[in-house]
Amino acid sequence: MPASNSVLAEPLTLPCGVTVKNRFFKAPMHEALGTPELGPSQDIVDLYGRWADGGAGILVTGNVAVDSRHLGEPGNIVVEDESHLDMLRRWAQAGTAHGTQLWMQINHPGRQSPRSVNRHPVAPSEIPSAGDYGQFFAPPRELSREEIGDIVRRFVTTARIAKKAGFTGVEIHAAHGYLISQFLSPVDNHRTDEYGGSLQGRMRFLVEVYQGMRETLGPDFPIAVKLNSSDGEPGGMTQEESLLIAARLCELGVDVLEVSGGTYRKPVFEEADSGVEDHRRGVYFADYARRLKELVSMPVALTGGFRSASEMEEAVTEGLTDLVGIGRPLALMPDLPQRILDGAGRRRIDLPRVSTRVKALDERLGSVLVIGWYEMQMHRLAQGRYASAHGNGLAALAFTLRRHGPGALMPRRVGRRG
Repeated sequence: MPASNSVLAEPLTLPCGVTVKNRFFKAPMHEALGTPELGPSQDIVDLYGRWADGGAGILVTGNVAVDSRHLGEPGNIVVEDESHLDMLRRWAQAGTAHGTQLWMQINHPGRQSPRSVNRHPVAPSEIPSAGDYGQFFAPPRELSREEIGDIVRRFVTTARIAKKAGFTGVEIHAAHGYLISQFLSPVDNHRTDEYGGSLQGRMRFLVEVYQGMRETLGPDFPIAVKLNSSDGEPGGMTQEESLLIAARLCELGVDVLEVSGGTYRKPVFEEADSGVEDHRRGVYFADYARRLKELVSMPVALTGGFRSASEMEEAVTEGLTDLVGIGRPLALMPDLPQRILDGAGRRRIDLPRVSTRVKALDERLGSVLVIGWYEMQMHRLAQGRYASAHGNGLAALAFTLRRHGPGALMPRRVGRRG
């Protein structure tokens, strides 16, 4: 029996048979702690050791790229062969302490690869990024069938190496406008072959990635998928299409579906049809999650907006979600799950406002400042220090420039305030 009376302490058995010790799901956040050689650093090992000590049932890593030619942002880690296997094993050992599940999130950015790291991006179709962000991305080249097959194999190879290194699960990143999300979107995917057209065609790439992983990893290894509830933009993947994709993934045997939303062009949003109570609580994607839970039997991880133990408990008790996704609060309090389970973490969590106190800078670099500030906090945690209580945007700007250079000032997806 769980030591705590909270529903969050209850274990959860996944479809593959693996049991997760509690309902806390550390959501993926880009740590920006890769080495210049694109491998894991000692800092990321120490960061995940600290999170594993903090009591979460599942830790999901920031996105790990499958191809060194195609990075999503500065500081990415790439796993395309076994050259970093020793450090991957150290990362896995640290992150699986205390019976914690450590899952590697695996990704390809497609056209959402900034000029600062890639001048020759690829995509389902030759459609450049639109809007104000378009200037920061080179026009993509359309992938051939052979190249799609190669990328599927790369996803599978990265997953195989993750398992060999000691990671206890993987997550396929099919959200946020990255490559798989681009295939799913009718506004981004204009292909006329078997990978385009109908929803069945547009989801073929995702299905092939999952099936390749399942065949290689076996029936008892957790495979999760991160999926947009919708893209939130005209012509993009709709909520109805997302629900159909989710139903198909459930049929295939996916172990956890992490619900998210948005792209570079249209960052995270609170769904307009979520209930008043959900808006008051700040929980994102609640309406979609309710519809999803009526449709699928696989466990759901809902991430975004949870700011108190009572909100988390209510969401699990009422069946809104099986796993409570927490992101940015864990960059400030790495032991938040254990605090809640011990009964000491009941107070509402207020995240600091990140600002340089220079209006022009804040307006121009808002998303970069926020991401950089949280990366700075994760770096502090990795160094054994505490996170800062103040959202000092100038410090975040200096940190980002020092670690990644001017190229890091190109916009990156803000993501939800998990």
